[in-house]
Amino acid sequence: MPPRINDDERLRRLEAVTDATLSRLETSDLLDELLDRVRDLLDVDTAAILLLDPHARQLVATAAKGLEEEVRAGFRLAVGRGFAGRVAETRRPVRITDVTPDQVVNPALLEKGVRSLLGVPIMAGEDLLGVLHIGSLTRREFGDDDVKLLELVADRAAVAGRIRSAKLDRSAALALQRSLLPTRLPEVPGVELAARYVPGHATGIGGDWYDVFPLPSGWLGVVIGDVSGHGLASAVVMGRIRSALRAYALICDDPAEALTLLDRKVLHFEAGSLTTALYAMVSPARDRAVISSAGHLRPILAVPGDPPVLAGVPVDPPLGVAHPGGPRRATAVPMPPGSLLLCFTDGLVERRAQVIDEGLDRLLRIVRADAAEEVCATVMADRIADPPTDDVAVLAVRRRD
Repeated sequence: MPPRINDDERLRRLEAVTDATLSRLETSDLLDELLDRVRDLLDVDTAAILLLDPHARQLVATAAKGLEEEVRAGFRLAVGRGFAGRVAETRRPVRITDVTPDQVVNPALLEKGVRSLLGVPIMAGEDLLGVLHIGSLTRREFGDDDVKLLELVADRAAVAGRIRSAKLDRSAALALQRSLLPTRLPEVPGVELAARYVPGHATGIGGDWYDVFPLPSGWLGVVIGDVSGHGLASAVVMGRIRSALRAYALICDDPAEALTLLDRKVLHFEAGSLTTALYAMVSPARDRAVISSAGHLRPILAVPGDPPVLAGVPVDPPLGVAHPGGPRRATAVPMPPGSLLLCFTDGLVERRAQVIDEGLDRLLRIVRADAAEEVCATVMADRIADPPTDDVAVLAVRRRD
């Protein structure tokens, strides 16, 4: 029987893992400090935290004391396999008094000579974040008090795990944003360009995107699109689609043909991703734009002296959706001197409890054939009056007078 813990010892253990100074540590330092304290409090030889990679359904060694080599080796374990995998799968504490090779798959545990193990899940509400386990080199029967203390430590680790995950996602999202959304639009003879991107959620990036690129032929490629979903996963798909379209643009002189090739790519390599895209090619004389839409909202054409209108462009099916229809279509839209083409994603015109046509009508009332920067500023200022819940991308192309 394990020794009975008196009230003083129980209080000491509680204070050790709820110490307010822990909250001021960086995430990695906090995990290391928690493992040091739990080794001391429970008099064990090893302690490790494995966080869940939800996409791979694997536990990844993230912090360890006494088993540092498993972190350095990048140890991964599928949920359901071995000791830690069993803890993750059952989401309950698991105790092993006499470790045998068939109960663990991590060679570091056997090489270290661990005899007894105790593991608990790291949870955030109903979500599994990982596993915390401790080990003893001598035979040990872990009691209920040990389990309770380890669960308390797991709660502290859960807070650190969420912070770490949020920081990683945020850093990755910002890196993607910098690399995939142009920070500066190209200087192009004969046209003015301006753009805006505003995320509708905390990660700072999503599936909305725009792109502008001069082509060797003298034409100008202008793209705006929207990958379904939010956050980092959508941004990753968006990046792959953006790169593919740039490649197809170099071998196609017809935007409908480029979108047809992109559709095949999305269907095969990005199955399940619903994507809309508008690809316009502005002529070398800047007097017309040849436009093809894959499920995307039509752009607004503003011509000096005329009321702005939605460009007369047919809308073909989105990318990534098998459809039996005919070939994709491209339409030439005249761009007289001073005219402006405003491309945008649905986040600009969608509002709660309002049909999208009302948002389009409102946008048509405020767009003018003015400087591209002024138009972007005007439409975004109007949108900010009702903060977006979806990403917003706007791209304005104005032919110089």
